[in-house]
Amino acid sequence: MRIEVEQAAEALRQANDVLVLSHKSPDGDTLGSAAALCTALQGMGKRVRFACSDPVAPKYENLFARVKPDVFDPKFIVAVDIADTQLLGKETEQYQHCIDLAVDHHMSHKEYAKMTYLDGTAASTTQIVYELLRAMGVFVDKQLANCIYTGLCTDTGCFRYANTSAKALRVAADLIDAGADAAEINRVMFDTKSRARLAVERMAMESIAFYENGRFDVMEITEEMMAASGAQESDIEGLAALPRQVEGVLIAATMRERKEGGYKISVRATPPYDASAICARFGGGGHKGAAGCVIDGEKEAVREQLAQAVGAYFRSMGI
Repeated sequence: MRIEVEQAAEALRQANDVLVLSHKSPDGDTLGSAAALCTALQGMGKRVRFACSDPVAPKYENLFARVKPDVFDPKFIVAVDIADTQLLGKETEQYQHCIDLAVDHHMSHKEYAKMTYLDGTAASTTQIVYELLRAMGVFVDKQLANCIYTGLCTDTGCFRYANTSAKALRVAADLIDAGADAAEINRVMFDTKSRARLAVERMAMESIAFYENGRFDVMEITEEMMAASGAQESDIEGLAALPRQVEGVLIAATMRERKEGGYKISVRATPPYDASAICARFGGGGHKGAAGCVIDGEKEAVREQLAQAVGAYFRSMGI
């Protein structure tokens, strides 16, 4: 059932023993949203705990600085920034059929919760959480502002992507007024790289191949690259944006090899082209600017499928 902000706020006001879920391979938006909700709800005197199938990267740990561990059997479960229960992962998939409230900004959202508060115009789920906290009467202090700003800046590429709306910028300004450490968060998220990240980035960029007269390119991140560089999953966050930066490229794809076989595909598109239209051909989805899917098969076969899909899409667009 789709609900509006006031209904979502009231549901959280009434909730007790709340479990907040983030998606696997967590990014700044799902973690910022979860940390903000956990912090705010515990501040209201509620028992709350957070769960995610994958570890939280060190650069995000400070978001949970005020979240104390609570032990209980959940009575109310909230999923944040999770468009599909397949994104829960092995450690939290047990909750996929009993989620009470989903808060999300993905237009490709597949409704699975009893209540869904979705705003597809929001630049990030943390932007929605900000409106939700205000509707709940929560005072947004420095810690909450940092949580919300982290998700907003990471999902907009430091306010460079097409989803950066006037409203998103106004929210960012409000958060800075509330004490958000914007400059430091931007530095950590966008200007700081581990040595392992540099190593895997170099190998990945060397793998880039071009198709469609240079309008489409594909980059690989293999298990061999990860092992050789010593990189963890947190080290490659945001790497999918690199191949789109090449001059003349309209659509870019990154193939991340999966341990269980096949490839996780991340597609990025330059406006007005639609990344989600490509991923929808393979059962995936997302936003126009950024979308994802999974394709089974060997590397060359997956590359060929992507090239054919993008070529067909370009022809349908008359280019």
